[in-house]
Amino acid sequence: MNLSYRHMRALPLSFLLVTTSLSGAFADTAGMAAERLKEIVQMQGAILEWDRIDIRGDDAVLVNVRAGTADDKLLIGDVALNGVSNTAEGYLIKEIVFDPMEVGDETSTVSIDDAVMAGVLLPEDSQIDQFGGSIFYEKASIGSMSVTVSDDEVVSLSDFVTRMTAPANGEPMTYSGSADKFYLNLTVVDDEDQQAVLAALDLEEVTGSLSFDGYWQPTDGRFVLSHYDTVVDNAGTFGLTFDMGGYTPAFLASLRELQAQIAANPDGDTSSQGLAILGLMQQLIFHSTSVKFTDASLTNKLLNYLAETQGMKPTDIANQAKAVLPFLLGQLGNAELTAEAMQAVGKFLDDPKNLTVRAAPSAPVPFALLAADVMSDPKKLTKTLGVTVTAND
Repeated sequence: MNLSYRHMRALPLSFLLVTTSLSGAFADTAGMAAERLKEIVQMQGAILEWDRIDIRGDDAVLVNVRAGTADDKLLIGDVALNGVSNTAEGYLIKEIVFDPMEVGDETSTVSIDDAVMAGVLLPEDSQIDQFGGSIFYEKASIGSMSVTVSDDEVVSLSDFVTRMTAPANGEPMTYSGSADKFYLNLTVVDDEDQQAVLAALDLEEVTGSLSFDGYWQPTDGRFVLSHYDTVVDNAGTFGLTFDMGGYTPAFLASLRELQAQIAANPDGDTSSQGLAILGLMQQLIFHSTSVKFTDASLTNKLLNYLAETQGMKPTDIANQAKAVLPFLLGQLGNAELTAEAMQAVGKFLDDPKNLTVRAAPSAPVPFALLAADVMSDPKKLTKTLGVTVTAND
């Protein structure tokens, strides 16, 4: 009986010791994750600081967070780190939630609401380059963002979401994103001539959406932007693609080291680091890029406006553009491209569907060679890049 009684008396003390130990472990993990977050932000050349950290279990709140440079910091507010754990790759945070943020002065204000990051990994130094050299997250979203100038909303964005998948088993890191709606208020433009153009093109208040996706392969440094489409309602879609190589983890490590050297001595002579960065950029390899415009009434609106202001017909304006184009393109020193572009632009103006400019060399081109072309003979650049122009594909 006495032995049992002593054990029973020891149970509350044992429970207290265990729970205190676990709480300390959680506190250490959450606190160390917060410091790791600060370190990674500093690697990117910025400063992150807060007044204090409140920890409860595996959650933490960074109170009164500020970010920026030593001389100029932006007040972000409280930031909650929910579900912090330690893994072999680094600190994993189930969710980072930002307080609604509003910054500005007497004339303008920027507001951001419902900003959340999920599946956030703060990689260890030995792992960080495999995740692009920075913080990795599975999803980040902003419910709404707006910019107000003199009580007029001039820019807004709603339901912005971006997602990533971690590179694993030789597979690349993929990324994608979209914004359901953006708004741009151009009625605030003061110039009367510009206002007249915007009114004629029905672009005084611009709405639209955007989407993008691509991938990054750490093993060979291939970075691809498969598409980046900006849809402008009642105007058209502007599309962009990009493909380059050489963006390897080793490249990222070297770039981060040079950035750290510059950040450590911001007021000193950083010319040598700048030259080193330029040298490092020569390791990159150009594969291709393209810019595409898909018309949704903007072209005819523009032709009609120009025709009206000059007392002409829209077809006359289109023919004038066709006639002037050879003189503009002739400066490129590429007769084949000039002829191709004239045919494509003429086809587009006669029947506006889409117009695409591509740069896709027959073989990947090092950035060093492109830089040499620019410095020695810029007219060679379009041939080196394999530039083509097509219409109504």
